[in-house]
Amino acid sequence: MAGADAPGLAELIAHEPDAALGNGGLGRLAACFLDAMATLGVSAFGYGLRYEHGMFQQMIEDGRQVERPDDWLRHGSPWELIRPELRYEVGFGGQVMEEAGRRCWQPSETIIAQAVDFIVPGHGTSHVCTLRQWNGQASRPIDFEAFCRGEHLASAQHLHSAEAVNWVLYPDDSTPAGRELRLRQEYFLCSASVQDMLARHVRECGDVRSFGQRNAVHLNDTHPALAPAELMRLLIDAHGLEWDEAWAITQQATSYTNHTLMPEALEAWSLSLFAGMLPRHMEIVYEINARFLAEVRARFPNDEERVRRLSLIDEHGERRVRMAALAVVASHKVNGVSALHSRLMVETLFADFAQMWPGRFLNITNGVTPRRWLMQANPELSALLDAHIGPAWRRDLGALAALRTPAGTAGHPIRAQFLAAKLAAKTRLAALIAREIGLVVDPASLFDVQIKRIHEYKRQLLNVLHVVARWQAIVADPTRDWQPRTVVFAGKAASAYFAAKQVIRLIHDVARVVNHDPRVGGRLKVAFLPNYGVSLAEVIFPAADLSEQISTAGTEASGTGNMKFALNGACTIGTWDGANIEMAQAIGEEQFFVFGLRTEQVQALREQCYQPGRFIDASPALQSVLDALADGTFSPGEPHRYHDLVRTLAERDPYLLMADFDAYVATQHEVDRAYADRDGWARRALLNIAGMGPFSVDRTIGEYLERVWAPPAP
Repeated sequence: MAGADAPGLAELIAHEPDAALGNGGLGRLAACFLDAMATLGVSAFGYGLRYEHGMFQQMIEDGRQVERPDDWLRHGSPWELIRPELRYEVGFGGQVMEEAGRRCWQPSETIIAQAVDFIVPGHGTSHVCTLRQWNGQASRPIDFEAFCRGEHLASAQHLHSAEAVNWVLYPDDSTPAGRELRLRQEYFLCSASVQDMLARHVRECGDVRSFGQRNAVHLNDTHPALAPAELMRLLIDAHGLEWDEAWAITQQATSYTNHTLMPEALEAWSLSLFAGMLPRHMEIVYEINARFLAEVRARFPNDEERVRRLSLIDEHGERRVRMAALAVVASHKVNGVSALHSRLMVETLFADFAQMWPGRFLNITNGVTPRRWLMQANPELSALLDAHIGPAWRRDLGALAALRTPAGTAGHPIRAQFLAAKLAAKTRLAALIAREIGLVVDPASLFDVQIKRIHEYKRQLLNVLHVVARWQAIVADPTRDWQPRTVVFAGKAASAYFAAKQVIRLIHDVARVVNHDPRVGGRLKVAFLPNYGVSLAEVIFPAADLSEQISTAGTEASGTGNMKFALNGACTIGTWDGANIEMAQAIGEEQFFVFGLRTEQVQALREQCYQPGRFIDASPALQSVLDALADGTFSPGEPHRYHDLVRTLAERDPYLLMADFDAYVATQHEVDRAYADRDGWARRALLNIAGMGPFSVDRTIGEYLERVWAPPAP
């Protein structure tokens, strides 16, 4: 029986841990895709691994990121459906033999992939989609004789090996063992998923030869790029098809989305590891490559340099299999995720492939689901929208365009109502900040937010440098009418990414000084919220006044956090990069706070042998900030803590923070002036929301259905 002190439903739900099945924007984008496909009535399965410990649980100890297992399944999950009838064997290692004129792979190890389903319901429909997760299990019980001899650990070694594929998302690949585990995970995912697709198709349609006509196998980045090689193996070895027919089916079914131009994110596996773990797939990749390069030589005779660039095998140093190249060659369509990214993709990363097949490449800009990121996350704003334009925006985000008229009408009550809804969300976030890190912040201050994976190209460091410059300016001129500001950070750094982890430590060191400086008088606060995930994001997005989207131009493929912020009425300060460009064009560039070098300027500066020292010498404010980092102002117990960081900025600065610093700080002053006009800020924020119609994931999926996944013409 509910009493006066009984917890509400929202409080109870808050105790449920987030499902630790993805990381960063890519995992959240996949979740949006499933929501849209269910809502649009698309028959679809999403495939992934059932990670027991997620990526990691981020703890902060003395300002440092510390990784702990994310034990999200310790109490079980009531939303899972174990499918005991869906079990597939996945092999590793062994050798390939010739049997009756055909190649036959005899793995030295097999593990079982057990299907565990998570049902994704659509909005306003009875249709659902399925997220099918694979759980690794040993294919045989313990070695009983070894156990009886007292060799307890050895008797169960294969159980350990099978279960390890499900332990951690993105295991540290800086060691040989970590790289081996990653490749095992990726093949385990691909093999189980492709076996499941083929089994379902044969069960429903009978003839495997129609697989490509009835199924779309989409590679969401390169992690599942082994899928076409596995599909070829099964079609040839298990179903008896000849190469040409199997390849035609594979290309007909397969498509690929590239999510990054960053070289370190493009997977390549050493031939020794690949061949040792997947000897039959190595043969198949070699054959794909040989046939493909024969086509290249026929199209471009006497151009062996082009052949070398296009080869699926990287011959520089240790020979490696290029997974992005395999995905491109095996796919009938390849798309980027924003207009700029897609253009750069065909001009740089895949330029040679685009010359081979110009019709293969296209752009489909990302989108987000308004059901999760507005309807559920922001009830006050949702109610406001319903009252003024009706509820149609939940399924047709273009309906938000109707906000332009009331937002642009002086004296219209929607502006004050929006500010009240925003204040409610900010009060909720302020309470969370106080509860989680013990910092009291003023909900009336400007909430300046950057939440995303910590990475050098996303330039959280540029944000920190501005915080230091702002602190120094306040201390130098405390009587000035400073706009109070709360700067919020959240995000994880990869466990082996030292530079990113140093940025997290710097944020905490700066926060320690700024938050306790009596001269600041509460006009600047810095908060880092640990263990960023969906539940935390649902509180942060509605509360943000300013969205930081400040990557070096040409490095961010798209971004979806930028869309979620704008959808919730945050204004954007950002570079002309990724989907920022299309958002600014849809909303109105005058509503954006754009700064910094454009992509072409970045490229030109690098070609001119960029010298960051020139920008430092020309900016006393920047020099003062770097001096404070270098002299131990923020690390008095360890004055040299940030010497290497400052040296990198002064000598190399690979992401051009020094070149963009002054423009960034000047644009932040523009933000202060705009925020001081509360009615004008409400107008600007509402116009941001009104322009977000094109960034619905429903539009994104509609384009995939029409341009990528459409069944081939008969």
